[in-house]
Amino acid sequence: MWPVTHSLTDWNQQLLDGIDGLQELDQDLILDVAKQAAHTIARPAAPLTTYALGVAVGAGMSVADACALIDGLLATWDRDER
Repeated sequence: MWPVTHSLTDWNQQLLDGIDGLQELDQDLILDVAKQAAHTIARPAAPLTTYALGVAVGAGMSVADACALIDGLLATWDRDER
């Protein structure tokens, strides 16, 4: 098995090289949002949340602002009401 950090770093670089307009990937911030979504909502929420994060960034929001917005939404999520 490959070391996770090494393979993620390589994958991030491949994404940066392959996607026009993609200038940075804040791996730790994005993975933290995915982890919070998975633990707060359910595991399948992680890819959906990171997709929404990408859409928000594509629409002009900074990664940090989009993550802060999502963190706020997750903080107010009440599983018992759903």
